[in-house]
Amino acid sequence: MEQVHTVSNLPEIERCIVSNDNSSNLLIGSVIPEICKGQPCVLGIDEAGRGPVLGPMVYGTAYCPVDNNEELLKKLGCADSKALTEKKRDDILESIFKETNWLGWMVEIISPNVICNSMLRRQKYSLNEVSHDSAIGLIRNVIDAGVNVREVFVDTVGPPESYKRKLSEIFPELKITVASKADALFPIVGAASICAKVSRDLALKLWKFMEGIEVEAWGSGYPGDPVTKKFLSENIDPVFGFPQLVRFSWSTASKILKEKAVLVEGDEIDDDEEDENKTTRAITSFFKPKAEPMDTQTTPTVDRHIFFKERCLQVCNSL
Repeated sequence: MEQVHTVSNLPEIERCIVSNDNSSNLLIGSVIPEICKGQPCVLGIDEAGRGPVLGPMVYGTAYCPVDNNEELLKKLGCADSKALTEKKRDDILESIFKETNWLGWMVEIISPNVICNSMLRRQKYSLNEVSHDSAIGLIRNVIDAGVNVREVFVDTVGPPESYKRKLSEIFPELKITVASKADALFPIVGAASICAKVSRDLALKLWKFMEGIEVEAWGSGYPGDPVTKKFLSENIDPVFGFPQLVRFSWSTASKILKEKAVLVEGDEIDDDEEDENKTTRAITSFFKPKAEPMDTQTTPTVDRHIFFKERCLQVCNSL
């Protein structure tokens, strides 16, 4: 199980975020309620910040005993975080913190740096795959922590059918529901949505610019926001590009880079041509013994490869 920073209130979440250097992902979660280790539990997953060109994407999960599921809506008011005001989301999260005897949660703050490196690497790793792996990781972390998860509700990323099939293959013991707008349909997903949204808002509010720049405002982070566009235009280095807050892989950022950054020229390599002219030796070829010249008066000997000599490895025909 990955390291999870255990917190019990908003100030503790803030301290975790501030202590992180923003270059790697961060896992934050509650104490596991003892009741969740014994009684069958329902678990929900949702994200916040998938579309913005600025800041992290945050995946959140919430879980509780099946018998307490209705309390999420009736008692706490958990619903789609996008339909709630910032203050209402903060109030509900404070209420979630207080229900430590039956309700648990966890979030993964996925760094913009990780998102960019994933999407821009040679072997493509799409945002959908980043999202799926985060959701899978959260489920695994909760189960590994001892929670008796029996049913999972997930807000879809991509076609619901294929996403459900993927999750069911990994977790065949769980009853899984994948649906669009799941945060508005299932209170447990609404709770996860609120945890994710509040955590992302805090991550943006508390962002530390390691580049040493001072910025007063960068807007909502969405590509269509004029304040965000101004931030991108005014905070670009012609050689190194944008601060770490920016997702370089977004078309909005790429367009500005093409317009304002220094053009770097280099020799391009044709992958197909390179593959045609390159011969790759099989790894086993490096361990084939070399036979010494035959002497008609002696029995031929075989010199063992230096790999085996240096490691004092001997042929073993039986254990």
